[in-house]
Amino acid sequence: MATIIEQSELVSRALVFLSEKCAENPDGDLAAMLDEAGMRFNLGPGDAACLERLFRKEVVERKKRSEK
Repeated sequence: MATIIEQSELVSRALVFLSEKCAENPDGDLAAMLDEAGMRFNLGPGDAACLERLFRKEVVERKKRSEK
């Protein structure tokens, strides 16, 4: 029997997944990681866009810190 998981739980799992992927490979292709998370956790366009904004901001901040 299949278990129904709330959409908010799927987004939370995708967030953890992306955090781990970015930690493993900080210079990796963010778009590819976001695509994988979207497929793996069945994210809608709005959820995927929100995660993209969050992680793009994080990547920019990380680059600024590394330049100092």
